[in-house]
Amino acid sequence: MPSHMQFVTESSLSDLPHRIQYLRNFVDFTSEDAAILHTTKPLIAPLIPTVVDTVYDKLLSFSVTAKAFVPRQTGYSGATPTKLADLSQDHPQIRFRKDFLANYLVKLVSMDYEKIESWQYLDKVGLMHTGQSGFSHRVNKPALRVEYVHCAALLGYVEDIVINAILTHPDIELETKTAALRAFNKILWIQNDLFARHYIPEASTKKPTSLVSSLFANRTALATAASVVVLGCAIRYITLASQS
Repeated sequence: MPSHMQFVTESSLSDLPHRIQYLRNFVDFTSEDAAILHTTKPLIAPLIPTVVDTVYDKLLSFSVTAKAFVPRQTGYSGATPTKLADLSQDHPQIRFRKDFLANYLVKLVSMDYEKIESWQYLDKVGLMHTGQSGFSHRVNKPALRVEYVHCAALLGYVEDIVINAILTHPDIELETKTAALRAFNKILWIQNDLFARHYIPEASTKKPTSLVSSLFANRTALATAASVVVLGCAIRYITLASQS
């Protein structure tokens, strides 16, 4: 048995602080990663409006994701769309939702990751999409559920936009780009888990599933693992290219 092995029990992962500590240790999300995220804020913040517009172009380009924006959104009191055809970047309800995404992206590059409150916020972002009231302003409001497949796809799309923004930024040195890409990759994969844990029951508590459901879940897990490997290889390639 390796002398450095850390002992983690499955039951402890139901507790958010223990789960976060395990995830941070596993993906090596360190205080240095948090610091590099903070360093990128002055460079990333001006890009956020463009990032948000790009994300919503994507969300509104599929009926299965766009339909979530037809019902009245919690905290919004203006005119609401009545059908998919009413949705556009300029609709007041869409602008309302875009503000939430913009604030979320700002938090990613400014939060104190040594405080459990920051991780509680990210956990609530995942929980609120299940239809449960993750935030206090959603208590006693109509349920708004977005299936996990769309949440995971969106996180992947956001990461791709951020990667491109950092890689092509003319004022960031390559060493900083590499560190920033690794830090964003780690935090978004932790965020992915904080979505998945509210959708996917743990093995010890889940009900028996059909063979088709089991196969689908395994395919999703394999696709997720493959995407991590591909991104890791890309970052490694960039680093080696700069040294040649």
